[in-house]
Amino acid sequence: MSDASPASPLPAAEVQVFALHCFSPPPPSSLALGGSVTRDGDRLQIHYRLQDPGGLVRLPPPAGQPRRRDELWTTTCLELFLAEPGAAPYWEVNLSPGGDWNVYRLSAYRQGLAADPAITALPFAIGRDASGLDLRLSLDLAALLPAGRPLDLAITAVLEDHEGQMSYWALAHPGPEADFHRRDGFVVRV
Repeated sequence: MSDASPASPLPAAEVQVFALHCFSPPPPSSLALGGSVTRDGDRLQIHYRLQDPGGLVRLPPPAGQPRRRDELWTTTCLELFLAEPGAAPYWEVNLSPGGDWNVYRLSAYRQGLAADPAITALPFAIGRDASGLDLRLSLDLAALLPAGRPLDLAITAVLEDHEGQMSYWALAHPGPEADFHRRDGFVVRV
C-alpha cells in the first residue's frame, strides 16, 4: 500500500486584468489602455486593448511582412518586460501595432541589450476598429527560461500622437521619470 495521494489537478490559469497609467501629462479622457495577462505553464498570453475612439494615437501602418526590428519604441509600441524574481537578467518584448517585433535580453538594469536569438519569430494578432486596437500575443517561455519559474512583469506602452508627442504608459511609475526598466515597476507576478 502506498502513502502517496493521487496527484491533484493543476490549477486553472489565472487571468489578471490590468490598466496602464500615463506618466504625464494626463491623457484625454477618451484614451485608455488596458488588457489581461495569463500564464499557463510555459505559455504567457497577453491581450492589450487601446481604447482610442477619437483616433488620437498614431498607429504604424500594417507591415506587409512583419519582422524583427530595432527601436520600435520611437513610435507607438506595446511592451512587456519580464524577469525571474531576484535575478539581474531580464527581457524586453516590443510589439508594434504594425506587426513588427523584437525580444531583447538584458544582463542587468539597462545593460547588455541584445536581441535574444532564442526567439526567431513572434507572431501576434492585431485587430483595429473605429474605437481602437486589440493586440494578442502568446509567448512560449520555454525558449527563454527553465520551466515553472515564477516571473515578474512590467506591462508598458509608448504612444505617439499625430503631432509627434510621446506618452509613456505603465502599471506603475515608481521613479521621477518614465523608466520601464526599473525593477520596482515589475509589479505583476505570474
